Amino acid sequence: MASGDAAAAAIDGRRRQRRVTTVVRSIDLNSDLGEAYGPWRMGDDTAMLGVVTSANLACGGHAGDPETMFRTLSEAKRRGVVIGAHPGYADKEGFGRRIIRMSPGEIGRMLAAQIGALMGVAALAGAEVRYVKPHGALANLAAASDDVAKGIVGAIRAVSPDLAILAISGTALETAAREADAEVYSEIFADRSYLSNGQLAPRGRPGAVITEPQAAVSRLIDYLNSGLMPVVDGEPIALGADSVCVHGDSSGAVEMARLIHARLGEAGIAIKPFLAG
Repeated sequence: MASGDAAAAAIDGRRRQRRVTTVVRSIDLNSDLGEAYGPWRMGDDTAMLGVVTSANLACGGHAGDPETMFRTLSEAKRRGVVIGAHPGYADKEGFGRRIIRMSPGEIGRMLAAQIGALMGVAALAGAEVRYVKPHGALANLAAASDDVAKGIVGAIRAVSPDLAILAISGTALETAAREADAEVYSEIFADRSYLSNGQLAPRGRPGAVITEPQAAVSRLIDYLNSGLMPVVDGEPIALGADSVCVHGDSSGAVEMARLIHARLGEAGIAIKPFLAG
């Protein structure tokens, strides 16, 4: 069997182990925040922190700096939002959305440095980092590559075995975390389209980013009622979910998050953090 076929078979096997149709009654809502840098601003963190229950904060790699980290950590703590580290490729010019050729060991050391930086600033803010969610191109690579996924999980576990992992649902990172007995939770995206292999459609593909809030909410509610996610290249696929992401840098992100919060409430689906306490 060719390596590509083997990878596809492994992904299919992982998906078959997941729930196929489960009606969800509560879900976490997260967003990627703290992505400003110096005087340059990205998104509306203050508004988004009033809507989401978990916040993935940039660690100085793809975005962020010590002052941005401190400010966002402090606001998240004030609002009772659960805090996660959001490390990615150290590529501010590309916003962490370009793959940089690195070994799994190099990736692990890069992540350890970034997670440690956020945890250090969190100590100054009196806040706690509870989980890790890789960013951008690194997250997509970890979704497909077993070696990269294992390297990331190993690094997170070495930094602190108490850190949970938020992984794209049904991917190699989720599997690697479970195999390492890490605390892992599954994530889906409200504003991104999917491929039939469970990975996100490349951003350059038409329709990969969903910018219309009503369309995103309708798709999300249909998914939560069926467990089946529409894809751009085939029949809907089964995915599990503990958390839903709205990208903080997307156009209309706050409007979309607020609409999701309201519509899910109307549908009897509570918005709760995936990590309690």
